[in-house]
Amino acid sequence: MQLWPEPEWLTLNQGRLLWWPDAFAAEADAWLAKLSRDIPWQQHRLTMFGREVHEPRLSCWMGDWPYRYSGRERRPEPWHPLVQDIARRLEVICAQPFDGVLINLYRDGYDSMGWHADDEPELGRNPMIASVSLGERRRFMLRHDGGERRELWLEHGSLLVMAGEMQHHWRHALPRMTRAGGQRINLTFRRLATPE
Repeated sequence: MQLWPEPEWLTLNQGRLLWWPDAFAAEADAWLAKLSRDIPWQQHRLTMFGREVHEPRLSCWMGDWPYRYSGRERRPEPWHPLVQDIARRLEVICAQPFDGVLINLYRDGYDSMGWHADDEPELGRNPMIASVSLGERRRFMLRHDGGERRELWLEHGSLLVMAGEMQHHWRHALPRMTRAGGQRINLTFRRLATPE
């Protein structure tokens, strides 16, 4: 019995992208309600232009290993049973194990994520990042080093997977959308190189 239809991988200039707008539409409401309540959200600080500021979102790193990004090491929270179940489902779709997830809570349209690549050394050479979106529909921007741009709307219950060389040649961002009033939770699953 096949649980999911075959997702279609799109070949980009120096990367691969899976875009599945309704992958988890049936479960999305229940997942959003449970994770909103259960995740131990924190507001981290980061250094920008020589000064420390609050990240414009709440977050939680969950998984098997510590993870260093934005110049700070994050200690992992234990796996939440629902998050671990989502990870297992994604492992079937992506044909790859995941051992950590960065969970972000965008409280409203003022919370955002600036331009970046998920290119930390811990992720290995060509990391696969599987991103599940729950809640408010938000705009997701992609920008290639050569100038090409793409834009997607991340729907409630959607799945976006970035793979291949994408993190070497593309940057992505979730810009502010002041008209977006509702909250959004984004789970970005990844596999870290096992510490020595």
